[in-house]
Amino acid sequence: MRRCVRRIAAVLALAASLGPAGPARAAGGERPGPLPLERLFDNRAVSDDARPGAADFDGAGASLSARDLAAAGWTPGRTLTVQGARLTWPQRQPGEPDNVRAAGQEVRVTGRGDALAFLVAGTGGAAGARRCAAGARECAGVSGSGRVTYADGTGSAYRLTAPDWRTGPLATKAVALPHVNTPGGRLAGQARLYVVTVPLAKGREVVSVRLPRAAGLHVFALSVRAAGSGWTGSWAAATSGYPAVGPWTDRTLRLVVHTSAGGPRVRLRFDNTFAAAPVRIGAASVAVRAAGAAAHGAPVPLSFRGAAGTEIAAGAQAYSDPLRFAVPADADLLVSFHLPGPVAAAPVHRLAAQRSYLSGPGDHTADGSTAPYTSVLTAWPLLTGVDVGGGPGSVVLLGDSVTDGEKSTADANRRWPDVLAARLLGQRAVPRYGVLNQGISGNRVVTDRCPGDGISTDAAGVGALHRFDRDVLAQTSARTAVVFEGVNDLRWGTPAPRVIAGLRELAGRGHARGLRMLVATILPCEGEGRCTAAVDAERVAVNTWIREESAGVFDAVLDFDAVVRDPRRPARMLPAYDSGDHLHPGDAGLAALARSVDLGLL
Repeated sequence: MRRCVRRIAAVLALAASLGPAGPARAAGGERPGPLPLERLFDNRAVSDDARPGAADFDGAGASLSARDLAAAGWTPGRTLTVQGARLTWPQRQPGEPDNVRAAGQEVRVTGRGDALAFLVAGTGGAAGARRCAAGARECAGVSGSGRVTYADGTGSAYRLTAPDWRTGPLATKAVALPHVNTPGGRLAGQARLYVVTVPLAKGREVVSVRLPRAAGLHVFALSVRAAGSGWTGSWAAATSGYPAVGPWTDRTLRLVVHTSAGGPRVRLRFDNTFAAAPVRIGAASVAVRAAGAAAHGAPVPLSFRGAAGTEIAAGAQAYSDPLRFAVPADADLLVSFHLPGPVAAAPVHRLAAQRSYLSGPGDHTADGSTAPYTSVLTAWPLLTGVDVGGGPGSVVLLGDSVTDGEKSTADANRRWPDVLAARLLGQRAVPRYGVLNQGISGNRVVTDRCPGDGISTDAAGVGALHRFDRDVLAQTSARTAVVFEGVNDLRWGTPAPRVIAGLRELAGRGHARGLRMLVATILPCEGEGRCTAAVDAERVAVNTWIREESAGVFDAVLDFDAVVRDPRRPARMLPAYDSGDHLHPGDAGLAALARSVDLGLL
């Protein structure tokens, strides 16, 4: 009896020592078992604007504004999907502990997937702010190493970097808020939150995660990102900017997209990338296209977690529920969605090379005719992906305007990724992968064109280094990636060594996630205004590295330069392949690129 009493007392003492926020040590100095993250919260990051002193995120009295978070759609307890991972914003009121300062705590996390996703931010307090003002490297964020434990007793190490909440890159943030709360009042200045993913061992079940020991690294949420098993990406478009639109109030958009792989089920992905406010989709449907805006049969309604529509928070995304719907390969779909509005700005893919449609007032998602659709769109707003059930996975093509289809015939699907997809469908030697075109006209490897936050007239996207996680690693069932970029960096003065360093980084990040990584040589462009002899010398330097020195970095090379260059004038494209601007191939040149790909390399 006394022994039982002693055991009960010990359990009660342990529970009392953990308390609502749970310290890292149990009675006797022993480490307790893994705990849910919210049991470990020990920092207050969010304050009510009327009581800013109730929180102290950075050790200097500053905090996030609860009002700004609500305006962005980041409300307590809400589950948000970012980069394919479902993360729950803490169910805490302003002034309550809502995050943990990473100090080696053991966190209970379960599931199988391809990545572990963290919702994080780094702080440096007043001293950190002074270092940032002086341009110190610490502004890049706070880093530390942790460990994942699997159900079979094995583990894997990871390294996590949380960018600084005041000075980190806007191009990679999940959401930016317009104010910072301080004891002296609200300050204008963007506060940032980030979603960062790290790789997991393939196929193993996660049971716990040890956080890094890193002062100033704050974790708000973490989860295992599902690997996309059972799905193949059939179509995708990268968000290239966040321009002013419409404004659209009570309008239906009917977007035309062309599939690569087919399948018996479908789900769609909508992204509110770069946004500061939520956007509401009132209803959505999918249909096979007949012609123009007309559907083959009645469009089929989609649902979102059982509802007809959904609200997508700033910086988040929404997947439609799986729908039993036969998606043909190599065919046009009509994706229609109603925006109750008003929508004055939206994330878009600017260069669609395909006409889509905008209706007059009303929800016309169920209308299969062309009658309501009175205007034409030349961009793809909000929609970023079409996945089909089954299939072998996807090949992701990361590129610039040549991949995006600049100078290809509009409405004809003659981009080189389209021709590559058709080749895959017409053979049986290798799997018939889906082909995901992640080209953005004007895009660069190492520098940003679009600022990545707020309304912008520039729709050339953030640089490949900044969009790689979202546009490659988070794509559905990605197996292989092809990097075909660099000419815009060179044309705007970035030297060859920096471009090569950027390509090396992309290859390393892809390999760390188990992707097969291919690289393509840069096309000649003599005759275009910015393609001077000096630029061509830099291009030749990059291509020489790709051909002769990248074997230990990339898995294979696609020598696109050799395919289209004029043998008598190697700095210039063959006239038969030149669209006429000397920078972009026309239809024949794009087809030649696709036909040159050894499918076995994929």
